[in-house]
Amino acid sequence: MSAIDDLKEEIKETLSKSKVPEDYLHAQNTVEWLRKIKPDADEILIVAALGHDVERAIEERKIRREDFSDFDTFKEAHAQNSARILKEKMEKYPIGNAQKQRILRIVTRHETGGDPESDLIRDADALSFFDVNLPLYFRREGRERAMERSRWGYERLSPGIKDWVAGFTYDNEALNEIVRALSHDCKGESNTPKK
Repeated sequence: MSAIDDLKEEIKETLSKSKVPEDYLHAQNTVEWLRKIKPDADEILIVAALGHDVERAIEERKIRREDFSDFDTFKEAHAQNSARILKEKMEKYPIGNAQKQRILRIVTRHETGGDPESDLIRDADALSFFDVNLPLYFRREGRERAMERSRWGYERLSPGIKDWVAGFTYDNEALNEIVRALSHDCKGESNTPKK
């Protein structure tokens, strides 16, 4: 196995210990969405997609929403903390400095984007939220919070990716209503990929 493969295995091991049941599945699903958006995604992008939320799985280092006055500041701190943890993990492996810096840049920016690679992870992360996290988030937090969180994720998507959200359907009609409310402005032909 390569050093990158070893790093991916360590990230998976960390995520598997999360107290939030969907964290591990969300990470893997984010990689799947990345591959749908960019089929030729390289290993660095895959590591960034897999590890973008790694801090959530380490209870004693986890950033807590209640410690921040607004959601954007919380998300920025979360992204920086995940990058810090990945930096520590990468130090154990013979991975080139340029590769390490690229992973850290992408993960640090995964909530907001700002460059083509960070935008890819931001979009894959948001699509995975709708695919994996939304039903569980709705159950834990209720309709109003789920709508707020969904709107936040939807609004940060790249314009061409927003159409894809309309393709999500759920057994719970309240979730379908959330998606319809968010995506009612999507115009033109849908390029929604199959899940």
